[in-house]
Amino acid sequence: MQRPIDKLIKFLDLQKINAPYADDFKMASGRVIDRGWYLLGEELESFEAQFADYVGAQFAIGVSNGFDALVLVLQAWGIKPGDEVIVPAHTFIATWLAVSELGATPIPVDVCPDTYCIDVNKIEGAINAKTKAIIPVHLYGQPADMQAILALSSKYGIPVLEDAAQAHGAKWFEHKVGSIGTATAFSFYPGKNLGALGDAGAVTTNDAQLAFRLKSLRNYGSIKKYQHDDLGRNCRMDELQAAFLKVKLPFLQKEIEARSRQIRIYESRLSGLAIRLPLIRENCTPVWHLYVVQCECRDDLQQFLFEQGIETLVHYPTPPHLQTAYHCLGYKVGDFPMAEQLARRVISLPIGSHLLDSDIEFICQKIALFFNGIVASSAWVSGRGS
Repeated sequence: MQRPIDKLIKFLDLQKINAPYADDFKMASGRVIDRGWYLLGEELESFEAQFADYVGAQFAIGVSNGFDALVLVLQAWGIKPGDEVIVPAHTFIATWLAVSELGATPIPVDVCPDTYCIDVNKIEGAINAKTKAIIPVHLYGQPADMQAILALSSKYGIPVLEDAAQAHGAKWFEHKVGSIGTATAFSFYPGKNLGALGDAGAVTTNDAQLAFRLKSLRNYGSIKKYQHDDLGRNCRMDELQAAFLKVKLPFLQKEIEARSRQIRIYESRLSGLAIRLPLIRENCTPVWHLYVVQCECRDDLQQFLFEQGIETLVHYPTPPHLQTAYHCLGYKVGDFPMAEQLARRVISLPIGSHLLDSDIEFICQKIALFFNGIVASSAWVSGRGS
């Protein structure tokens, strides 16, 4: 029997997530309206300073969205047609599209089966004279192996642009994502752990020259009005979104802690079932933007959970190299086996401050019920697999 619609466990409930901030949002918007300044003003400057301080970087540059954050950094680095940029084979397509936006070619590298991040052991084999940047993605809020990636960056003189669209507050050792590589791109899409009430993004960096260039590129290539030194774009974060993000930033850690608590329930209750849980790498602190597990009977499990009133999603059902948009690159099924395996097996379970711990317990009970009577291979019964 399907759960009543009013009892549906939603994968994401932005109304419920943002409800505690409603009064502060209204005050923030009123402040912007009263000031009558809507772009590149005090709210943005204040948020940039606060977010830079949060991640431990010297500079934060607010932009229109996470995609533009990636594009602007690549443009500032002079990425152009004929260049190649290394990207993970399993990621949201925006990572690839940012490279294509500048006429360069995304060069995919397969990913790890347990963390879902780029396989650092395969990056060096993709580097050649045309390689101009590496974009590791801290996918689902799990930091990639930055120590190994930065070693390759130093060895070959290739800059690293971290895609942290899903990793606000994540740590590699004691350093927050956003303070580690040459530059880091963030998204504040409404569903992120730190989400705006519309599109917004940012770049963090410790490079003063890069920060200055990005401020120019985001504003038509201009720092001084009507003086244009770059072939820039219109990629500015507006004052309203900056004001809203200032309201939510002080509570980001609380959101991360709620998700971490829910993860502990999932790990405790799902261990031993024929489902593969993500590995938490040593010296790594994920923030669990998404809790993504693997199951050989993913589609059946998803349908069963839906019938029980539990909403789940798949991040992501088709790898970029098999998307119609990238048929031009000539990749085929089998070229990146781990990315393709994940596309068949991953399922994202509900997580976040809109849920109670009892909701997570209920989800775990239903997953256990699903697997009752199902005989799984021994490789999948260990909880995390090898």
